[in-house]
Amino acid sequence: MDKFSIDFLREIGNRLKEVIPPLRFSATKDRPLRKGASGDRTFEVDQRAESLIIEMLKKSGVPATVVSEELGEVEINGGGHYFVIDPIDGSKNAVTGIPLFCSSIAVSENDRVSGLYLSYIINHISGDEYWAERNKGAFLNGKPISTQSSPEIKVVVYETQVPQRDINRILPLLGLANRTRCLGSTALDLAFVASSAASLYVNPAPTRSFDYAGGLLLLKEAGGVCTDLEGKSYEEIRLSMKRTPPMLCSANKLVHKRALEALKHDD
Repeated sequence: MDKFSIDFLREIGNRLKEVIPPLRFSATKDRPLRKGASGDRTFEVDQRAESLIIEMLKKSGVPATVVSEELGEVEINGGGHYFVIDPIDGSKNAVTGIPLFCSSIAVSENDRVSGLYLSYIINHISGDEYWAERNKGAFLNGKPISTQSSPEIKVVVYETQVPQRDINRILPLLGLANRTRCLGSTALDLAFVASSAASLYVNPAPTRSFDYAGGLLLLKEAGGVCTDLEGKSYEEIRLSMKRTPPMLCSANKLVHKRALEALKHDD
């Protein structure tokens, strides 16, 4: 293998399927091991997932520059295309017993969002696999998916870091929805928008590229739109450990326009 492929990412996913779900019942699942490069606590499930991914990446022999929540930014096999990993997206769910968490991987030809060309997300509870290839579409378990085409705001999924602060910022937008959900996994949130299960995703707090890179390409290939909360493009944002602007991702341009107007009227 001289370059990355969806088949390789799915091979990683198959290995993760064997290792990660049983850790839900580990006696030490909720004991933090250390602090990861992102500053968040690293748990057994995070470490096992990242170690497996890095091991397979090294064995592949393909040069890569890794950006990972736990490890930070490092070069593997001499450095090359950016391999952006969230070993366990939804760690707090995993360690508290809420059955909703995943692993997310994205690959970019450079250090920018605009360079993303592969993405893969595996839901460790359902076993669902989402993947996308640039200009080739988005898929759920091998079947093509697309975002909703209507302008309705049916379900809004959102993330909050400080609920007392963040919910007030997006309350006008939440008020437009038929239903709202705060699920605790950005990659899965974006996958749900990409597959028409939700109309839009919003995070009013700064985030990091490993949280959303996998879901972002999936959403784009499914027909969705993503900007910051003021409508500015995410394309030139650097894939790194640094925090990036708050995020608004919608099923289509009409939904996005309605969402931006709601947030603007709150200012």
